[in-house]
Formats: sequence, structure tokens, C-alpha cells
Amino acid sequence: MVERVLVVGPKDTISMVDDLAPKGFEIVKALHNSPEMKAALPGTDYFVGFIQQYVTPQLFKDAPKLKLIQMLSAGYDRADLAAARKSGVPLCNNGGANSVAVSEHAMLLMLAVSRRLITQHSNVTAGRWHGNQPPTVHQVREKVLGIIGLGTIGKKVARLAQAFGIVVHYYDIKRLKEEEEDALGVRFRLLPEILRHSDIISLHVPLNASTQGMIGAQELAVMKPSAIIVNTSRGPVIDEKAMTAALSAHKLFGAGLDVFDEEPTPPDNPLLKLDNVVLTAHLAGPTYESNITRLRNGFDNVQRVARGEPALWVVPELLE
Repeated sequence: MVERVLVVGPKDTISMVDDLAPKGFEIVKALHNSPEMKAALPGTDYFVGFIQQYVTPQLFKDAPKLKLIQMLSAGYDRADLAAARKSGVPLCNNGGANSVAVSEHAMLLMLAVSRRLITQHSNVTAGRWHGNQPPTVHQVREKVLGIIGLGTIGKKVARLAQAFGIVVHYYDIKRLKEEEEDALGVRFRLLPEILRHSDIISLHVPLNASTQGMIGAQELAVMKPSAIIVNTSRGPVIDEKAMTAALSAHKLFGAGLDVFDEEPTPPDNPLLKLDNVVLTAHLAGPTYESNITRLRNGFDNVQRVARGEPALWVVPELLE
């Protein structure tokens, strides 16, 4: 019997499926929460897409044949891990498919905040040229970047930053061996050292019980007033209210944020009124190229499981 792969996502992702889907499977494409998605679940063997929100006990009732849940996202904080563990169905993320896109975006935010890009753009488009008073801007060469979370994305950020002459320190609960640090050109520092001595801090951690609110008022208070904080991971990793207060009081130079506590962020969020922030709409990862890589990795994993091989990129909590 031909096995079914159900691919769920937005239109731009669905449009790429035909060029990448493996032969020998029944491929069903469906938009989020569509009747087609719901109708296909009972006969689905492999569930692929931006689907972490569907990983609930109900999913395993609706799709009793499941052999693999292959997310195209890197994050899985909305998935019910207890339900996935109980089911025994491998739950996998995208295998670093968006790591290039996110690392580039992190660098974009660092540079845009350092050079007050939004303010400069607004001055020019408003006919002010230099503005009433040219903003203070900074170059990044020889600055210290503190990377919190040195996974696939964090390592790519380190390499890109070094091309700009930035000194890279990192903190991670999984410390590299000295020869690995030498090869990457980074040095381990404890989290308090990262906070106190970094000119730029970039966050690349998953959202879980140990990372939620890890950067709060106390941590922000010890950062340099000239420091920049960049977050392309998950909004709740930072205490948003405390960060907004620090930015409003100019106790930080600025922030580059792709993620927020609530998404979409509400129009009354005071962050939207600050002139020392650069904000994007949780779009660091989705690029044309990364979407292809997500699907490529996802379909590769489907074929691996179909051959009887272990799934790749199972989320760490389910390996414990």
C-alpha cells in the first residue's frame, strides 16, 4: 500500500512541494486548518510542515497511522512533548534548514542597530538629510559579541561576525572542547561575564523552562549602557517589559528584535514607539532558499523512516 505524506503550510511552501516530493508516496498538500488537512489525517503516515501547534493528544487520535512528525520549523515550544513521547512517534525539527537565514538576519540586526539605520532612513525620506542632529552610530570592528546558545545558528553567527573583525565569546550549557573553540575562533565565558563585558549580545537558545525569562531586569541592569541586544530565537527568552524599560531609559544603546512575547505584537506595544530598536516580524528564518532546504530535509527524513532507518533531528527532549 502506498504511504501518505501530508504536507501542511502556507501557499508559498505548498507551491514548492511538487519539485521536491519523493516518488512512491501519495503526497497530499493542504493549507493550515483546511478541510483538506483534516480529511487527510486519518490515512496519513508522515505529517510534514509548519505543524508544531497540531502536536496534541488529539493529533494521535486523528492520525493513528503516524510514523513521523516532521516540522519545517526549528522551534517546537508549541508542541505537546508529553503527547509526542507517549505516542512514540518521532517528532523532528528542520535540521538547521534556516540556520543560514537566521544567522544572516542576526548580523543584519546588529549592523542596523549599530548604525541607527532606521533613523537615518527616516531622516533622508523626510528630507532632513542629516536630520536635526546626526545620530551617534558605532562600527562593529573589535567589539565583543556574546553569543548565548552556540548551536548550529550560533556557530554560523560566530563565523559571520569574525568576518567583520568582531571578537566572539559564547555561553552554552554544552561547552565546546578547547580544540573546537580554537577551530571556531571563540572563547567560553560564564553568563555573568557575557552580560557584563559584551558590546553586543545575540540570543540563540530554544524556549523551554530553563530559558524562559533568562534575560530579565537583573541581567539587563549589568549590561553596558552602550550595549546592543539581538534576539532571533523566541520572545519570552527576554523579559520584554524589563527590556523596554531599559531601552526607554537609554540604559542600553539599542535592540534588534525578530521575536516578541506576543505575536503578532499588539499595536500598543511600547517597543513600537522607540527609536533605538529595529523590529522584524519573526521573519529571520523564512527565505526562498531556506524553505527549499526545509522541505528537502523533511522529505529526506520521510524516506529514511520509510526505509526503516532512525529519524534524524528528533527534538532533544524526546531523546532523553
